[in-house]
Amino acid sequence: MVLENLALCRKRMEAVATGAGRTSTDITLVAVTKGVALPFIYKAIDGGVGHIGENRVQEALLKFEPANFYADTKGRRLIWHMIGHLQTNKVKDAVRLFGLIHSVDSLRLAEEIDKQAKKISKVQDLLLEVKISHEATKSGFEPEEALGAVKEISSFKNIRVNGLMTIAPLFDDPEKTRPYFRKLKELEDKINQLRITDYRLPILSMGMTDDFQIAIQEGATMVRIGRGIFGERQK
Repeated sequence: MVLENLALCRKRMEAVATGAGRTSTDITLVAVTKGVALPFIYKAIDGGVGHIGENRVQEALLKFEPANFYADTKGRRLIWHMIGHLQTNKVKDAVRLFGLIHSVDSLRLAEEIDKQAKKISKVQDLLLEVKISHEATKSGFEPEEALGAVKEISSFKNIRVNGLMTIAPLFDDPEKTRPYFRKLKELEDKINQLRITDYRLPILSMGMTDDFQIAIQEGATMVRIGRGIFGERQK
């Protein structure tokens, strides 16, 4: 079922990208493996998945070595993404495991990432999480704070800001997510136009199983899909 679901997701990605005048090769699929057992992750790797997203450092620690070993036997290399809320006391492990941290939601967290990355001589790629909705359960920088945050965090020597991330509210109708994704795209465009960094931010991470097609239409370059590949999470 994993391979069939994966093929369907890719087919939908290609169709919506083409309809938006884009190409699916411009969009990275991150397979979200929260609560997913290793045999199913191996199936996804067999299907060509190279980007693995985890919500918790503790869970990633259990999967990191066996999944990487399995990928190596297939001549593949995995890139790991931290997509959940990251606590400062987990940063030491996070910078060792993850190629990209999506959920940087405060200057304090960025400072700790910079500190821990320096210890292992790494420049850590990350995204700033932006709180586009006003939901109390969401984390992230307020949109009006984002420009200043990008400017300050991009000055850290052991960090590279690669773009922005958001999580849209959950609606019965995915079309209702469109204004949230559009607002993040507009914010990215503004950062690039004002040359807040000396390079264009390449990544816009937005869209999950229920709304990734809308996100792609609005400019997502990275989508995070779990249930759409692995089915409902097992208890």
